[in-house]
Amino acid sequence: MAHTHRHFVPAAGADWLLPFYDPLTRLLGTGAALARLVEQAELAPGQRVLDLGCGTGAGTLKAKRAQAGIEIVGVDPDPKALARAKRKAERAGLSIEFQEGFGDALPCADARFDRVLSSFMFHHLESEQKPAVLRELLRVLRPGGRLHLVDFGGAGHGLGAFLARLVHREESLRANTEDGLTALMREAGFGAAEQVEQRNSLLGGLVYYRAQRPAA
Repeated sequence: MAHTHRHFVPAAGADWLLPFYDPLTRLLGTGAALARLVEQAELAPGQRVLDLGCGTGAGTLKAKRAQAGIEIVGVDPDPKALARAKRKAERAGLSIEFQEGFGDALPCADARFDRVLSSFMFHHLESEQKPAVLRELLRVLRPGGRLHLVDFGGAGHGLGAFLARLVHREESLRANTEDGLTALMREAGFGAAEQVEQRNSLLGGLVYYRAQRPAA
C-alpha cells in the first residue's frame, strides 16, 4: 500500500543519513534497549506480532530471533528503510513480512495481533497524531493483546536524545513525560496502561510502557 502523498520523518531523520543509521544506533546501544522491550513482551510460539515504525528492522529481527515461532509484521512509512529491513531479514534467513504504512491507517485486519511493539517511534508523531495511532493499535490487537513501547522520556539526555531534538519538535518529545502517554493510551481504550521501567543510556532517558486491550 503506497502512501507517498503523506509526509513522514525518515528513520534516520533524512534520506542521506540512512546508510549510517544502523551503525550509529548500534554504537549508541539500541540493541540492549530493544532486547529489553522484547523481553517485556513475553513472546510465545504461535503469537502474531506487529512492529510499528520498524525502520530498518532492528527490533523486528531481534523479536524473531528471540522467538522463532512468532509470525511478525514490520510496518513503516519509509520505503527505503523497509528495503534495508527486507535485505537484512533475507540475509539472516528470517521469515518476516514488511509492509509500507502509517500508524493511523494500518494495512492490517481487526484483532489480528497478540502483541504490538514500538521502539523510538512515538516521538516522531505530532501530539495530535498520537491518539489516532493508539486507537488504530487497539483496533488491530486481539482482546487481551498487549502493546509494548519504548521511547525517549521527555527531552531526555545523551547523544541519542540530542539527535532526536534536531529533527523533532520539543513539544512531541515532552508528550512522553510523566503520565502523558499512559493517559493517551487510556483515552484510546487501553486498560492497564502504565510505565513499567525507566533507564538511562547513551540514547538518553528511556521509558518503557505497557498497555492491554481489554478482554471481550
